Amino acid sequence: MPLATLQAPTPAPAVRRVTVDDGSAGQRLDNFLLRELKGVPKTHIYRLIRAGEVRVNKGRAQADTRLVLGDEIRIPPVRLPERVLSKPDYVPAREFPIIFEDEHLLAINKPAGVAVHGGSGVSFGVIEQMRQARPDAKYLELVHRLDKETSGLLLIAKKRSALIALQEQFRERETGKTYAALVLGDWAENKKVLDVALLKFIGSDGERWVRAVESSNDPQADQAKRAISLVKVAQRLTGRNVDPQSTFSLLDVTIKTGRTHQIRVHLAHAGHPILGDPKYGDFEANRAMARGNLRFERMFLHAKRLRFVHPATALELELQAPLPPECEQLLLALKD
Repeated sequence: MPLATLQAPTPAPAVRRVTVDDGSAGQRLDNFLLRELKGVPKTHIYRLIRAGEVRVNKGRAQADTRLVLGDEIRIPPVRLPERVLSKPDYVPAREFPIIFEDEHLLAINKPAGVAVHGGSGVSFGVIEQMRQARPDAKYLELVHRLDKETSGLLLIAKKRSALIALQEQFRERETGKTYAALVLGDWAENKKVLDVALLKFIGSDGERWVRAVESSNDPQADQAKRAISLVKVAQRLTGRNVDPQSTFSLLDVTIKTGRTHQIRVHLAHAGHPILGDPKYGDFEANRAMARGNLRFERMFLHAKRLRFVHPATALELELQAPLPPECEQLLLALKD
């Protein structure tokens, strides 16, 4: 008679007591719990707080309580739903080329085609992959964002204090952000400032779009937001080796505001779309370049330079990310 196989029962979740470190100091209690109790529905977390099951220094607290360094948080036992427990982890661990790193922040050179975070049909991005690659890191958060199609400098905070300080600089426009953009056509030398308001909207395809609003007569003019881009011609390229009929301009674009798709829409509105832009670009030119000998299949927009004040040392840093090899090769091919 076969012996029955006995399985040890799954241990019940236990109360945890977590001490707030400098990576979590200043954070709201609800946001802290969302990180500590991954997979637990937000509604359940708020229920635990309201019931007094979550304690801060042995006392009841509100969801918007700001945590202080050294606070002790009592986290009650929470059993995750079966569907969360059984969900496989598909996020691969990945590091990215590092431009700068210290104990407060790191700057990477993000490749084109990689989202900065999961969401909107993307299961994971840069930040999720880096957290997988650095399981001992207590804190990794995006300071700002880049479009999936854009390559270049991306800042990640390693401490909450660094995140708050850097995001404040971005909000106050105290950072210098310059992009390299290769556009179709011969950019006019005197066209140096693009001051055109932008309006976000959802298209008939359900996608997020942005359009330029230049006239006060536009029925949605009052909803548009002012956007300013400074443009400088870095190089003019005839492209005779690729297409005798085409000319190109390599631009340095410094943004004074940080609107969604700002550079892409500003340059397209000016009559010079970015090469390879799948949303606002010249689709025929993009297709020809992708199918040609060079096989250039990405958008030529690269965050090349970023200037900011270090959140801990107060020293001004200016970081630069070299152009990706495929962009360098294209520029060489477009030269006479």
